[in-house]
Amino acid sequence: MSRQARILLVDDRPENLVALEAILSSLNQILVSVGSGEQAVQAVLADEYAVVLLDIMMPGMDGFETATQIKRHARSRDVPIIFLTAATLQPEQAFRGYASGAVDYLAKPFDPWVLKSKVSVFVDLYLKCSESVMNYLSAGLGGVEETLALLRKLPAVLRDAEAQETAAQLAGRVGRLRDALEAIASGAG
Repeated sequence: MSRQARILLVDDRPENLVALEAILSSLNQILVSVGSGEQAVQAVLADEYAVVLLDIMMPGMDGFETATQIKRHARSRDVPIIFLTAATLQPEQAFRGYASGAVDYLAKPFDPWVLKSKVSVFVDLYLKCSESVMNYLSAGLGGVEETLALLRKLPAVLRDAEAQETAAQLAGRVGRLRDALEAIASGAG
């Protein structure tokens, strides 16, 4: 099974969320819909997202403030944000949006194919980056496994019961790390 990315959809109007889900469902990714800026911030702190589609005009915390809050946290600092707006975009709004962390804007009504293409690019980048990180971690863990195997064969370790027990505990931890890495790579994580 291939890995899937999460896409966060943020809009205070349920009908807009339904429309976004309909447009993006063919990407076969995990679509998470929330109805407020506060819920969006909670979502990005709870899970990792490939991209956030964020309405600008919302009651309470608007899109600009939501983007600023998302970018304040180390966990969500690098998530790309695409603003969606029904308002006519003024130059000062564009500046404010980019300053708050947006990578792009789409005016409503937008072309569904354009939205799908833009989101697809960010999903592909996210998945490729995740795959590279997984490969790097797997290679590093392989080096630890090899070193541990050599360590367990050393005469000093073979003669010392406490050293053998410590090496066995370390082997167990390394095995659990390998299992977790494989679960994530297979899409179960």
